[in-house]
Amino acid sequence: MRTQVGIVGAGPAGLMLSHLLHLEGIASVVLESRSREEIESTIRAGVLEQGTIDLLERTGVGARMRREGAVHHGIKLRFGGRTHRIDLRALTGGKSIMLYAQHEVIKDLVQARLQAGGELRFEAEAIAVDGISGQSPRIRFREDGRAQELACDFVAGCDGFHGVSRAAIPDAARKEYQHVYPFGWFGFLTRAPSSSDELIYARHERGFALVSTRSPQIQRLYFQCDPRDDEESWSDARIWEEMHARLENVEGWKLTEGPILQKGIVALRSFMVEPMQHGRLFLAGDAAHIVPATGAKGLNLAVADVLVLSRALAAFFRSGNGALLDRYSATCLRRAWLVQRFSRWMTALTHRDDRDDAFTRQLQLAELEYLTNSRAAQAALAENYVGLAME
Repeated sequence: MRTQVGIVGAGPAGLMLSHLLHLEGIASVVLESRSREEIESTIRAGVLEQGTIDLLERTGVGARMRREGAVHHGIKLRFGGRTHRIDLRALTGGKSIMLYAQHEVIKDLVQARLQAGGELRFEAEAIAVDGISGQSPRIRFREDGRAQELACDFVAGCDGFHGVSRAAIPDAARKEYQHVYPFGWFGFLTRAPSSSDELIYARHERGFALVSTRSPQIQRLYFQCDPRDDEESWSDARIWEEMHARLENVEGWKLTEGPILQKGIVALRSFMVEPMQHGRLFLAGDAAHIVPATGAKGLNLAVADVLVLSRALAAFFRSGNGALLDRYSATCLRRAWLVQRFSRWMTALTHRDDRDDAFTRQLQLAELEYLTNSRAAQAALAENYVGLAME
């Protein structure tokens, strides 16, 4: 088997890259270890930046998102028994965000690739990436119990934190950075009408809480927890009691309850690898970086990566000019570190860290007070939240 670009992983990064390359007339093969049903049903958060929204629409995969997604023009910060709205649209010259779940984006991209005759090989597990220092790298994979090999001109490693792609870069040639937070998120889905028309980020002495949504009937809610906790120790009654305590019934607002459909705990961490390329291997998405969910940046950062990569590959296949490919890592890392900065800041702004002393906690409140009373500070938050410019 041979193709121009071999893509490991059918998450948002891999699928979007394959779609963008198709529009440039570049052939690709996507290898995914899971089944189509699994990737399309794994529920993940989905806050889309303005740039992501625009790219999906511009490349012909945004029609269902526009019909079914929920446009939000602001977010709300809650602390000290008060709610403060950050008007994203007014502060950014008309930009907004869209709530549209990641698995729905994946469904749209899968459908688009299959309709265009794209080659997506599900339940094809990548075993190793070889030959990335030469002109014809190879991806070894297992499909239907048989060992196979895909030869290509370039490899895009879009296979997440635990994939094989990053490990193909020699240890001596890569540097990794990691920060593990001492808390996690308890997330749960509930069948209930929306409690808020916009996301609520709540800072409370008991810990952070977030009110989000999935659809008019399904809501996604989170609260800060010990990442080592056991979700089964949390009864439905205990979950609702904790959410009510952290959100408080301020200004006549009420949290709407419903049956809990799903629950789970995720740890929070930040991760970066430098460089994001080696030879003819290019990393994108979670294979290269992980951000805490507070800033809602993971999917968007993956899309920004592959937009840069698709343009660089298009330039190479059109003219043989590899200048953009040579700058891929530097271009993506500049944006990724800025996104890490914002995600870390949003996390520190809203979460309780038990290692902090009383002085640090008062500074956190002072930061929130300054933010909610300064248009300049709000504009900085809004600019980052709706998304920095994509290269």
